[in-house]
Amino acid sequence: MPLRLLAVHAHPDDESSKGSATYAHYVKQGAEVLVVSATGGEQGSILNEHLGPKAHAERDIAGLRVLEMAKAQRVMGVDHVWLGYSDSGLPEEGEPVAVNSFATIPLEISAEPLVRIIRRFKPQVLVTYDENGGYPHPDHIRTHEISVFAYEAAADPARYPDAGPAWQISKLYYDRIMNTAKMHAIYAAIKEETPDSPILKEMDEMFERWGDNRPDLSTTRIDVAAAFPVRDEALKAHASQVDPTGFFFRYPLELQTRVWPTEDFQLIDSKVETTLPETDLFAGIPVEVTA
Repeated sequence: MPLRLLAVHAHPDDESSKGSATYAHYVKQGAEVLVVSATGGEQGSILNEHLGPKAHAERDIAGLRVLEMAKAQRVMGVDHVWLGYSDSGLPEEGEPVAVNSFATIPLEISAEPLVRIIRRFKPQVLVTYDENGGYPHPDHIRTHEISVFAYEAAADPARYPDAGPAWQISKLYYDRIMNTAKMHAIYAAIKEETPDSPILKEMDEMFERWGDNRPDLSTTRIDVAAAFPVRDEALKAHASQVDPTGFFFRYPLELQTRVWPTEDFQLIDSKVETTLPETDLFAGIPVEVTA
């Protein structure tokens, strides 16, 4: 049985900013990688003032984002499925999320399609967000909730008996790619090598927004520097959401590769024996050898 990784994300573009180098790395090694997008990003705004097909985005942002996701999928070399829910948007404090959107669907209902995907795809590894969603967007938090729920439910033959034979995923990880240890290391290198760089001011503002004392919970660092160009092209595929002159692309690629060549994850649960820290999401998972 081949190695299989399932990555569950909230919106199209999340998969490219949160793990695309890792996905491309494992695809190149022969693993099967399936990306799930819970929603279509229908509530998204145009975040790239240099966008070419702006009229298309203004007329049909959801349709454009389908095309962008297909392009990113080709760049990474992964398989992709839509979970089929509607984007909940990011309402102002005290405002409700959109009616019948992803975050409003009862958990036992919204998780069933993901249970079906798990039982059909049979991954050994599932990657998703932590309980805060990476950041507190309703769809990101719900993505965490259905991922953890489905991780357990898919292994229980008594639950969703019509969704296919039960399947036990071996390992569950949370994305820890945008951790403060990484950003501080990049910041220090830029400050030492190009102390007048305007990036430093932007990073200072980012640290102020984040708070500067978040612990680095990473247990598993995957060296995927060779796939950083793929990551960048996958991000650029989401042209309505990502400005190619923006923050994501201002760190020199050579500096990123030298200072922090990994994408980082936190092992949350493992049904196989492994030793921390890890350098491989599939560590401890037996590889079948055919004669």
